[in-house]
Formats: sequence, structure tokens, C-alpha cells
Amino acid sequence: MPRGGKKGHKGRSKQFSNPEEIDRQMRAQREKEENGDEEPENSSESDKESSDEDCEQKRKGVEGLIEIENPNRISQKNKKIPEVEASAPKELSRREREEIEKQRAKERYMKLHLEGKTEQARADLARLAIIKKQREEAAKKREELRKEKEVEATKAKR
Repeated sequence: MPRGGKKGHKGRSKQFSNPEEIDRQMRAQREKEENGDEEPENSSESDKESSDEDCEQKRKGVEGLIEIENPNRISQKNKKIPEVEASAPKELSRREREEIEKQRAKERYMKLHLEGKTEQARADLARLAIIKKQREEAAKKREELRKEKEVEATKAKR
């Protein structure tokens, strides 16, 4: 026997429900549902049922299986925002403001870049000008070499 004189839960006897008791409870529940639908106060019950359905939909995991009777439990209700607050502009968080400023700065830079007003754009244009000159010179040399070959070919034929 463990200290303290208490036995563990494994040695306890098990309690089983009577099938007759279960049947009786189910019949009573069915009768209650049938009688509840015939009463004239269906509107209040339908409101309760719809709110119960909302709670059941929100429950996750084991909460849907276990019925909770806690008076201290605060149920989450949908809060309606007044129209006054909806019309007021929403204040952005610091991260959102920084993100928007970053996008605007990037757009400004790209606009200036396309106009050729940034240092990088000037450097790119200078590089492009140098490459164009080199290509033109290469094209002239190729043209001269081709003409020389034609002249040599015509001299060789004579």
C-alpha cells in the first residue's frame, strides 16, 4: 500500500450505465424536442438555437464533444463596429508605413533612373555610349576587311 493510505485509481470498480436508463433518457429527449417545436414561442427558441449553432461552429478540437457549463466562461460575440469608426481612416502600423514609404522611394528612383537623372543611369548611359562606339568601329573594320578581300579576289581573277 502506498504512503498516505490512498489507493490508486486502477483498483477502483468501474461503473457502467444501464441500457434501459440510456433508452429512457433518449426517449425523454426526443419528447422534449417534439413538444418544444409545437409551442408558440418558437421564435425565442430559434434564436437560442442559432446562437448555439454559431458556438458549435466556432468550437475546435475536443470542445465540440464536451459540453461546458462554466458560468465564468465568456463567450466570444461578434462585435459590430459603429459606422463612425468605419468611415474614419485606418491608422497604419509602423511596419506598414515603412513598407509603403519604401515602395514609393523605389518608384521615385525608377522614374528618375528612366529619365537618366541618377548616377547609376548616367554610368549606364556612358557605358552604352562606349559600347556603341566599339561596335561601330568593329563594324567599319569588318567592312574594310570585306572590301579588301573583294579587291584581292578581283585581282586574283585577272
